[in-house]
Amino acid sequence: METIFKQDETYRGDFVYSNSPAAIRRFPFPFAEDRYMYSVNIEPHTAGPAGSVTEHPFDIDEHYLGECRERALVLAQDPGRCMALPHMMEAQWDTLELMMTSLAASHPGHFQLRRDGAHWTWENRLLGLEQRFVFGDTASLPQPPLEYILRQVQGDWVLMDQRQDNLFMDAGMVTTQADWSLDFDLGMSFTEWHGPVPLAHELGIFDRALKYLLHLRVGGPVRRLNWTMTIHPRLDTSPERYCDWGAERAAVTRENAGELVHLRVELQTLFRLPRSNAIGFGVRCYLISLQELATVPKWAARLHRVLRTLPGELVDYKGITRYRQAAIDWLAPFDDARMLSEGTAPD
Repeated sequence: METIFKQDETYRGDFVYSNSPAAIRRFPFPFAEDRYMYSVNIEPHTAGPAGSVTEHPFDIDEHYLGECRERALVLAQDPGRCMALPHMMEAQWDTLELMMTSLAASHPGHFQLRRDGAHWTWENRLLGLEQRFVFGDTASLPQPPLEYILRQVQGDWVLMDQRQDNLFMDAGMVTTQADWSLDFDLGMSFTEWHGPVPLAHELGIFDRALKYLLHLRVGGPVRRLNWTMTIHPRLDTSPERYCDWGAERAAVTRENAGELVHLRVELQTLFRLPRSNAIGFGVRCYLISLQELATVPKWAARLHRVLRTLPGELVDYKGITRYRQAAIDWLAPFDDARMLSEGTAPD
């Protein structure tokens, strides 16, 4: 099915945003069971079913144009959302090559890459861009390679350098984060970066995840889902802009929760990069309102159960304390206590 790209979506101000029925059907609902506990849940990032968010290495969907505009607005307001330490230039070029080759192969009607040795021509028909450049020559691009290509994809991207048997967040573009800051975390180790996550450290989850990722191979990317919730379809819920979104949580009631509260799911992908040996960590955010989600009865019932039984430490960590009960109350009529099938697919 051909994707119809929404032209006028906004993720701030008037929040002109919605999911088409097709986008709802392909939403990466993260709950396979009626209860949730933090886990690594890593699996190979192989091609998923046709039309799914995992069909291609990098997903392009109906929200592409609006998300690219939102990213440009965030960067204009705060250029520090894209940062790279000097030793990460090779990883920047690795990222550009990975994304250009993947997008051109997956979506040839929208992206094209022509290569003649080091002389490359990139065409992005969705954004009306054509760029000739010399691979490896930063002067031949209008921005550094990481910023240039990440302005043209959906989702955030962090580059982790591997050294001293650890991974360090040494570069990235982060404009759609769920209450964390690249500026604060830049240069941190894997353990330091994940320090605020409750319960997982006691269970040894991050120690196992780090050991696993240190052995990640080129050509063997992996993925996992993570989730939180957000008020309005707001992509930029960064600490830097807390003044814009923090107070919105107090506006939620059991009457308006269906419209205001959005489930925010992150498709997290990890790629070993061939030249630099860095790991590229992609965080692609998908948003769906409770009222859209409730068009899939199984999802509404399961989310009701997950929120009702969520451990207090995770309620606090995910920042949903103020409106959790309102969301539970709004979802309650959709849950008749019936047995739900296992897995995330709609019944």
